[in-house]
Amino acid sequence: MTNPVMSSLRITFSIVAILSTNPFLFAQKPTKITPSATTPSYTLDFKIGQMILIGINDRTFLSEDDSLRQELTAGKAGGIILFEKNIAPNNSKEQLKTFISDLQNSSPYPLFISIDEEGGKVHRLKEKYGFVKMPSAAYLGGLGYTDSTSFYTKSLAKQLSYLGINLNFAPDVDLAINPDNPVITKAGRSYSANPIVVAEHATASIKAHHTEGIKTALKHFPGHGSSVNDSHYGVAEVTKFWKEEELIPYKNIISFGNPDAIMTAHIVNRILDTTGLPATLSKTIVTGLLRNTLGFNGVVISDDMQMYAISKNFGLENALKMSIEAGVDILLFGNNVSLTDRIKTSQIHALVKSLVEKGEITEERINESFARIMALKEKKVN
Repeated sequence: MTNPVMSSLRITFSIVAILSTNPFLFAQKPTKITPSATTPSYTLDFKIGQMILIGINDRTFLSEDDSLRQELTAGKAGGIILFEKNIAPNNSKEQLKTFISDLQNSSPYPLFISIDEEGGKVHRLKEKYGFVKMPSAAYLGGLGYTDSTSFYTKSLAKQLSYLGINLNFAPDVDLAINPDNPVITKAGRSYSANPIVVAEHATASIKAHHTEGIKTALKHFPGHGSSVNDSHYGVAEVTKFWKEEELIPYKNIISFGNPDAIMTAHIVNRILDTTGLPATLSKTIVTGLLRNTLGFNGVVISDDMQMYAISKNFGLENALKMSIEAGVDILLFGNNVSLTDRIKTSQIHALVKSLVEKGEITEERINESFARIMALKEKKVN
């Protein structure tokens, strides 16, 4: 009998050799679009809005005259990302539940209400607010039992469901390859340096989320575990350190683990794209490798477009154009920046629409992302 894990290993280790021979070979394949995504009932404005996922500054409630409410009502955004600053210090659980309900009621179509809940240091819903304990991936991977990962994650997912959060930016499937990695390994965000262990625990996490109807996003493709620098603060190049085995969790989970979405990394990997573009902006990596070689047909979400690896090097309009052309479906803007650098959904929306109107992005390309986003919103996972 064929061992599916070993089969995926053999497939994965041929990827870089093929791409290095012809990096655009796979990027030329067309993406299938569901008919519902191109029906006249959906306007271009609405389709673009679904591609925007926005951080809402330090709001803990939504007033009647809030500009965000007006933008949501106009369909300028398809999702919200929450951070600890959006949790009221008192009556935290009920306040957050009410706030999320109000956000949803302001939108003409259900929003993705998302959060980073990996556990450990990346844990917004802390126990001090009355929420459940969620250990780090490193702790759970170190225990060596996927049952423990399932147990803690089910408890977390039940809480997310109660609050109205429907998308978790977890599990992290980066490998703990570099022990000095400041953003992954030292932060305890990786289950293991072993790709099979990572894939097993991540699959258990996805299943546990799904029991409560919560969708997940794997991160950070094509692998941030070997980096030396943190892409929040500048370009993180992994060319000298990246290993092909960092793709194994993605290959295994795409084949056997029912993934919902995948988040890109802002890392530079010249092994995979010789031009040196960050993965989020690279068609060779997003469309060529992730979609057409690894076979992922779901939603691709950018890491925060305001991280300095992108925002300080490419410019907003250019970064939007390049990421969409690369194959990114949802553009994430966390707004964890200075007041002068924060951006509204309407501004992002206007820039993307302008790119379409100028012919720099085709409406067909918007339709592709819209189809995938709507399919994920309608996907039944429990």
